[in-house]
Amino acid sequence: MNLMKDRFFLDTNIIVYIFDKHSKQKNQIAQELLKEALQSGTGVISFQVIQEFCNVALNKFKKPMSLSDCREFINRFLFPVCEVFPGMELYNTALDIREKSGYNYYDALIVAAALHSKCMIIYTEDMQDGANIMGVKIKNPF
Repeated sequence: MNLMKDRFFLDTNIIVYIFDKHSKQKNQIAQELLKEALQSGTGVISFQVIQEFCNVALNKFKKPMSLSDCREFINRFLFPVCEVFPGMELYNTALDIREKSGYNYYDALIVAAALHSKCMIIYTEDMQDGANIMGVKIKNPF
């Protein structure tokens, strides 16, 4: 995969696909995106992605992840690329985005986090591919 050098944001669904053994293509692309994020320093996630990932991994995986495996994955792979944490400015930006775009609050919070971390792209399959929200492009990598 030839990724852009621009900063990019990884939505939770991309991280979840790292553990999807049924969709080999999505699994491979998700692994490549996280690897690029870790190696290049251009990929970012937020506290929200970690929280959502934990919820899915511990409660919704066909075989739920153990607490120790979840902790290790967070510590080794997610926290090193986590740059956005809660704050008044982030929440207010998310509310502004929701008002202007009509996105649900949690998607607006992802966009706000991407803006706050100066990302040009959000990799996700949960929002409209090709959309541009306040200068951030939505891209479905699959």
